[in-house]
Amino acid sequence: MSDLPKPDYAHNMRIVGHSDQGGRPDGVQIMVHRGHAYVGHMFSKGFSVIDVRDPANPRAVAYIAAPPNTWNIHLQTHDDLLLVINAKDMFAAAAFADERAYYRGQLGTTVGTAAPTQNVARDWTAGLAVYDIARPEAPQQIGFMPVAGGGVHRIWHTGGRWAYVSALLDGFTDYIFLTVDMSDPTRPREAGRYWLPGMNQAAGETPSWPAHSRYGLHHAIVHGDTAYAAWRDAGLVVLDVADRSAPKLVVHRNWSPPFGGGTHNCLPLPDRDLLIVLDEAVLDHQEDGLKLIWVFDNRRRDNPVSIATFPTPAEADYVAKGGHFGPHNIHENRPGSFVSSELIFATYQNAGVRVFDIRDPFRPREVGALVPPAPARMMDHRPNRARVIQSADVFVDARGLVYATDYNAGLYILEYGG
Repeated sequence: MSDLPKPDYAHNMRIVGHSDQGGRPDGVQIMVHRGHAYVGHMFSKGFSVIDVRDPANPRAVAYIAAPPNTWNIHLQTHDDLLLVINAKDMFAAAAFADERAYYRGQLGTTVGTAAPTQNVARDWTAGLAVYDIARPEAPQQIGFMPVAGGGVHRIWHTGGRWAYVSALLDGFTDYIFLTVDMSDPTRPREAGRYWLPGMNQAAGETPSWPAHSRYGLHHAIVHGDTAYAAWRDAGLVVLDVADRSAPKLVVHRNWSPPFGGGTHNCLPLPDRDLLIVLDEAVLDHQEDGLKLIWVFDNRRRDNPVSIATFPTPAEADYVAKGGHFGPHNIHENRPGSFVSSELIFATYQNAGVRVFDIRDPFRPREVGALVPPAPARMMDHRPNRARVIQSADVFVDARGLVYATDYNAGLYILEYGG
C-alpha cells in the first residue's frame, strides 16, 4: 500500500499494514486469533476487534465499550473464549495525572482499597469478564467473576481448566496472584491466591520494602506446574502451582536496587532451560534508570541465574526523544502463535519494535527493528505527554507477521525479514 506510514527507522523489518482501529488508535494488549486482532484500549474504555485476514487492509469490525470508569486494557483468547480484565481506569483518575504516582508506592493505598476498613466510593467494575467469540467479529459476554477491590490487571490463559490473574483486592497493598477455575466459563471462580509477605494489610501485615517501590504482581506466565511471576519492583517470583488452591513459593529473586525495578514479563523457554525476564521502562527520559531484558539460566527453577542482557537500542538518542524509552512487552510464545526459543520480539516504546537472536544466550544480538513515526493525534489525555511513538505490546502470529500496538498511533502489522 503506497499510503502506509513511513517508519522513522527500519532494519530488516517493513510495515505491511496499519489500522486506526475504527478511530480508536490507542491500544495496549493484543491477541491475534482466527484472523482477528483483539485490542484492549488504554483511553477509549473498551476493546476492539480488527479483521486482519488481509494484513495489508486491516478492518475494524467491532468495538465493545467498557463499563463506566473501567479499564479493559488486557485480554486473552483461546478457542471460543475471550477473557477481558475489568479494573479501575487508573489513568482517568486525578491521583495519577502524574504517572509517577502510578508506578511508585503502594497502589492500593493511592486508590484507597488497601485499608482494612473500606471507605472509598466504587464507581468502576472489578473482575474478569468472559466472552464467547465463536463468531470472532461479535463477542458475546457469557460470564463474569467479580472481585472486591481495584480489579484484575492481566491474565494468563491458554485453555483448559485454569487461568491465572493479577488482582488488586481490598485489604492488599497491590496486585497479588490468583488462580481461577474456568471449568464452567459462565461462572469463573477464584481457587487460590499468593502474595508476598507484607502485602496483606487487612491481616495486619506491614510492608518491609522501600516506600517508593511498587511490590505488586504484573502477571505470571505458567508452564506446567510452575508460574513465573513478574512482580514489578520485587523482581521475579517463581511459584509451584501444582495445587491450584494453594500456590507455594519456590524462589524469589530481586535486583532492585541497584537496578530500577518494573519487572513486567517472565518468559520460560523450557526446551533450552532459559528464562527471559523484562523490566519495563515506566518514566520519561529514563528517569527510572536504564531498563533491561535479562537472560537467566533456568536449569534449576529454584535457582535461576542471570547470564546476559539484551543490547539497548542506540542508533538514535531515544532518552532525549521524549516519552518512555526502554522495554515494555515481549511476544509470549502462546500456543497457536509463532513459538521460538531463538527469536525474541520486544517493544521498546519510543524505540519501536525490536527482534533479538538468542541462539547464543550469553550474547543476544539485535537482528531487526522498526520505529513507527509519531502518532497523527494524541489519545493520551494526561498532561505533558510527548507526541512520540510508544510501542506497547507485540504479538507474532503463526505466519510470522508481527502486530504492534501503541497508546496513540494505532495497530501496525509488520514483517520481519530474517
